Amino acid sequence: MRIHHDRIEVLTNGKGLYKITDELQLKIDKCGAQNGTATVFVQHTSCSVIIMENADPTARHDLEEFFDRLAPEDVDYFTHGSEGSDDMPSHIRMFLTRTSETVPIVDGKMQLGTWQGIFLFEHRRAAHRRKLVVTIVGE
Repeated sequence: MRIHHDRIEVLTNGKGLYKITDELQLKIDKCGAQNGTATVFVQHTSCSVIIMENADPTARHDLEEFFDRLAPEDVDYFTHGSEGSDDMPSHIRMFLTRTSETVPIVDGKMQLGTWQGIFLFEHRRAAHRRKLVVTIVGE
């Protein structure tokens, strides 16, 4: 069993979902793993990695709207705001989602469902440079 480590960097331009499925598949292709797992982990506390609908963008829009209502900005009950009014809501959104996803690899391809994609879910309004660690275990 071989273990491969790599990185993906995502430049965001504010809140939203940024598809990273193709970049992750390129890392799998590069290392030559045919069977195993790929894990992608984001090294931040104000964004997430999720598996989400990849065909209809309205599903992603609805998810963003849901989180805007679930963890709103500019509320008087948050005391943590050292980086702005979107700081604490972004931490809550990250906590409610995930910082990593693991996907099986069979015959060199991720075994995602027809409508599944892997996304970086940016929770902050400002642009950021997000660093993700990729670990591929397989042969």
